[in-house]
Amino acid sequence: MALRMWASSTANALKISCASKSLLSLSRCFATVLDGLKYAESHEWVKHEGSVATIGITDHAQDHLGEVVFVELPESGGSVSKGKGFGAVESVKATSDVNSPISGEIVEVNSKLSEAPGLINSSPYEEGWMIKVKPRSPSELESLMGSKEYTKFCEEEDASH
Repeated sequence: MALRMWASSTANALKISCASKSLLSLSRCFATVLDGLKYAESHEWVKHEGSVATIGITDHAQDHLGEVVFVELPESGGSVSKGKGFGAVESVKATSDVNSPISGEIVEVNSKLSEAPGLINSSPYEEGWMIKVKPRSPSELESLMGSKEYTKFCEEEDASH
């Protein structure tokens, strides 16, 4: 993990682009962006399957946060609103709010994260998911970015820093 963070920071400082295209995912300087997901400008991802949308933070976000040591999540049964905070991620570097990219009812919370918050670092798109939501307005997904748009967004954001 430390080597990955050093390599990513060094590549960003030297303005080296690591973008490459593959069938399964797009990779940008060691951060993975998966096809088939939707992405918010605040670096959350959404995977919509049937009547449920799974939400977490992106590989890009966890890479910038560093080692995650604590995760604060809401309770199942509550609701989230697009663009509003629903939890927080505390890392060795900072504490960051996590915003919901869509509105809806929380139907499940990843309880594994209370005991193993590092799952956000090691598996941000699989075991590190945060909440599952029944979307109130599935059309909100259309306003989110696809993988190519999100990769470009991250490259531009990193270049401006």
